[in-house]
Amino acid sequence: MAKTALRNARVFDGRGLSEPRTVVIDGPVLGTDPAGAREIDAAGATLLPGFIDAHVHLTEPEQLADLAAWGVTTGLDMACFPASRVTALRSAGPADFRSAGPPAIGPDGMHARIPGMPQSAIVTTVEAAVRFVEDRVAEGSDYVKGVAEAPGDGGPPAEALQALVDAARERGLNTVLHAATPGAYHLAVATGARFVTHVPVIGRIADEDVAAMKAAGQTAVPTLTMMEAALPYFAGAAGDFVANAAALHAAGVEILAGTDANVQPGAPAEIPHGASLHHEFELLAEAGLSPAEILRAATTGPARAFGLTDRGEIRPGLRADLVLIEGDPVADLSATRAIRTVWCAGKEISRA
Repeated sequence: MAKTALRNARVFDGRGLSEPRTVVIDGPVLGTDPAGAREIDAAGATLLPGFIDAHVHLTEPEQLADLAAWGVTTGLDMACFPASRVTALRSAGPADFRSAGPPAIGPDGMHARIPGMPQSAIVTTVEAAVRFVEDRVAEGSDYVKGVAEAPGDGGPPAEALQALVDAARERGLNTVLHAATPGAYHLAVATGARFVTHVPVIGRIADEDVAAMKAAGQTAVPTLTMMEAALPYFAGAAGDFVANAAALHAAGVEILAGTDANVQPGAPAEIPHGASLHHEFELLAEAGLSPAEILRAATTGPARAFGLTDRGEIRPGLRADLVLIEGDPVADLSATRAIRTVWCAGKEISRA
């Protein structure tokens, strides 16, 4: 793969934009020597690390192309099965892909009605939770996904969820717990899971749960785009999802950008892959995050939190996952939509 030198690019460093400088793409990684490179004049445009969507659902290779077309160079999948599909998608590109495999669910919740959900995903005992984690390790899952539901809502019992988190931690894997009601959020936070995804659409997260999440160093992936799309199911309700994310942010809980992008039967709503992340940015701004915080929530934040040490920043030696946009997204977040070029591991991708 030939070298490319991007001249006169303003680089986002996690806080703001640099003065115009040169960034070298050397094969799949970022290099230092522009000698012999094809040159592109960025003319003062902004160069961002490739975005990471911290909550997607992938079923088809075309969805990886949709992600990349909108600058999302890595998708963190939260329920993909069977294992053969996960294996196939890992090399389907252009966007990169990580997955939990199937989620651990209860017998009577919404997830049990998703078409094709394997019976083995139903976890109701401590022993079943440990077996579930062992199966995910055997399949090569990158992390473990579980579904927390308030007592009586059909999810795994509290002791099974705790065993899931503990067994995953013992095997070096983080756990992501779905929680979409205040009661489910309380249960998820109490397990000490590294990540809690979603926020309640209706009802507020208890102050003590917000404080406990901050104290434990847990991370939230609010998926405000999905929660907004689910609001019509609560006829006449105003919705608390933005306020819940705002409370987490005000308390200093780390927030990552994730959309719940999917085309899955049984989901509350279909969310488009790629384009939806830019709407998530807008909703996170409503929750009080600054543009720089939002950009970090889709770049350095998920890269660090999920252990993706080869991406998330623009510096030599890291993957050449890049998004070149017009404008200054630190001053005007809507500039993230003005995409000129995307590179996935050094390869310029078609946005057709």
